[in-house]
Amino acid sequence: MPPPHRSTLVKSEGGHATAPVDLRLYGLLDVGVCGGDAEHLARMAAEAAAGGCTLLQYREKTIANARETVARLRRIHAALQGTGVPLLMNDRVDLALAAGLEGVHLGQEDLHPADARRLLPRGAIIGLTVKNAAQADELYRLPVDYACIGGVFSTTSKNNPDPPVGLDGLNRIVFRARLARGGNLPVGAIAGIDRSNAAATIGAGADGIALISALFGTGRDVEARARDLRGVIDGALAARGSA
Repeated sequence: MPPPHRSTLVKSEGGHATAPVDLRLYGLLDVGVCGGDAEHLARMAAEAAAGGCTLLQYREKTIANARETVARLRRIHAALQGTGVPLLMNDRVDLALAAGLEGVHLGQEDLHPADARRLLPRGAIIGLTVKNAAQADELYRLPVDYACIGGVFSTTSKNNPDPPVGLDGLNRIVFRARLARGGNLPVGAIAGIDRSNAAATIGAGADGIALISALFGTGRDVEARARDLRGVIDGALAARGSA
């Protein structure tokens, strides 16, 4: 049984965390899937952490009331205190700052990572979505702490106009991302990943997987789901020689 993740964010003079971000089991609390009830979201976050989730992200693509969103973020964040699991905000640097989160995850059309780095506290985590090899090549000059490649498979959790890259595409983009950053950048995978293809995704080169529906879709048994998925991921990393 994998233990809950424990980590300490080590800060460097450049603002980055010197301890690599642990992407093994990256849970996305998407209000479109999980609903907007703060207590329900906080409970699922705590269960995910207890089951071995290593990183969490809050995602709300259409924010009608920023104050309510910040209140939800603070409630979720409070539920994670003492677990060592960082909570990131999708897209919105301002809301991450307001809620005191550990960082943000940015898309290609969001605030530039360099601008986010200037705004966020020293040691904050910045992640970036990478969709193709050209974007991976740009990572050498971006102040990000991890990249997440998507979408790997088809998904109903997000409207994605780009076709899935598949496992072969994932492998190629991971290679380019690591080449751009000297091999020391954690690289995850997202979109359509579940227990049936998690091991293959790790085998294709990902350091971890980002999940929405496979972890939080039913709203029940989140801790057990997380524990099971961590077992699959850790086994696949060991088989790849990366555990």
